[in-house]
Parts: sequence; C-alpha cells; structure tokens
Amino acid sequence: MFPAPANATASSLEPMASYRLPIGPWGPEGVPSRLVEGTVEQTAWRIAAPLSTLDLMAPLRRQLQAEGWQVIYDCETAACGGYDFRYSLPLMTEPDMHVDLGDFRYLAAGKGAEVLSLMVSRSQVSGFVQMTRVSPEPSGGAVVPPQPADPVPGGPALYPTPAQGDFAVRLERAGSLVLEDLVFASGAGQLEAGDYASLVALAGYLSDHPARRIALVGHTDASGGLPGNIALSEARAASVRKALIALGVAGDRIEAKGVGYLAPRASNLTPEGQTQNRRVEVMLTSTQ
Repeated sequence: MFPAPANATASSLEPMASYRLPIGPWGPEGVPSRLVEGTVEQTAWRIAAPLSTLDLMAPLRRQLQAEGWQVIYDCETAACGGYDFRYSLPLMTEPDMHVDLGDFRYLAAGKGAEVLSLMVSRSQVSGFVQMTRVSPEPSGGAVVPPQPADPVPGGPALYPTPAQGDFAVRLERAGSLVLEDLVFASGAGQLEAGDYASLVALAGYLSDHPARRIALVGHTDASGGLPGNIALSEARAASVRKALIALGVAGDRIEAKGVGYLAPRASNLTPEGQTQNRRVEVMLTSTQ
C-alpha cells in the first residue's frame, strides 16, 4: 500500500525472459547482479504527494517483509553508486518513471524462486515507484498492490502513447516525453512511413505555444559501435524534425541531437529491449 493516492503510469509483462537483478553498489567492475529467468513484470506508479524517498520506500519495505520477502540489497543514492547505478537499471522512461539523480532509493528482495526490485524517487510535487518482479510463472498480480485511482488504460500495455488532450500537460510537467509511437527499423535513420499521433499532438502543442522551443533527442540500441550509433541516433532525430516541419512547425524552433546507445530504457539483451531503445524523445528547451 502506498502512503498516498497512486496512479499506474505504465506496465509490461514479458514471459520467458531474463533480468539481471542488481544486488550491490556500482563499482569499477559495474553493478553486481544476479541473473534470473522467468516472467518479467514491470510497473511504474506516480504518487500524488511531495513525499521523501524514505516516506515512499519504508512502508513498501515493511509490507514486503510482512509478506515473507527477504531483503537482498537496500541502498540510497550515493551508497548505491549514484548516476552509474541508476543508469545500470532498465527503468521506464519519463514521464512514466522519473528519477532524481540526487535522491533515489533501491531495494532488491527475494521469496522462494521469485525476486523483485523497487526503485523510488521524487520530483517537487510527486513520488515515483517502479517495481520489477521475476517469477517462474505469471503472478497474476503485483506484489505491492497500489490500488491505483487511474490504472493504465487497457491493462499491461507497454509505454502507452499519451492522448492528445493531455500531451501538453505531461510534456510541461516532466520537461521531456518519449514519442512512443514512432517506428525505426534496426540500423535505419529514416522514420518509417505512417500516421503518428504523437507528432500531430506535438505539432499542435507548438502551434498553441508559439514561444516554445524543443530539442529532439535520438537513441539507438547497442548494436554496433558508439560513433556510428551517435550518427544514427542524430539521423533519427533529424528525420522526426523533418516530419514536424512538414506538419507546419518552423525549423528554427527544433534542435535535433543524438546520444547513440548511452541512455537505454531497457535491456539490449532481448529483441524487445532493443526495439524499445530505438526511440526519439522531445525535450522542452524553453525556460519560461
């Protein structure tokens, strides 16, 4: 049970998958982990209260322990390994899961053949929790019941595209947003042909807010070397910029940059994770 009202923002379920459960702090050799296999469930929630990360984690830890889970590893920000630890975790992306690099907590636990991890962080106005659970069979439910007031529409859809009506709210609240419905083939810089609701919504937002400027940031999977992937990710961002210009947005309001595979949102060990990592995000660069 969360200490305040919670809304589920995203969820996924992947049968017959693997997950590297972090079980220690980041060090020169990386993050110690345990490879586990089974059904991998991920869920993220936003908590509608400006709570501390300890306020968020403590009741979840108590609930897990009351249900027989054994804590394997538990840490806070710097003790976890800070930036390097956070970016070793396959977390859902903004705005579904927000992580303040200066204030987060992590917990790994096990019960029998099952394991789970919790990541909690916060913004100035909300708390955020992501749970990753791996079980031999589909669990049929979350270990930490959130009783969400606003569950993810349609059940466990992976990273749902925001409706046009709330696009502006989500973008301005988080400052960045993944354009979830864009499609890029592996190794391709050109946006595949199609009607993309996210681009229509973004073009409409920019039309309604003529002083706003944005940056498009391209990402790739980890196939190939870094220099080539940075060039590819920038080509993807440039392709999206071209599509927005075709929708009537002035080109001088849009930057297009690429970071290659340096900011994954999922594991590159699976085809599904690689697909999720091939993406373009929009970031607001306006300061007022």
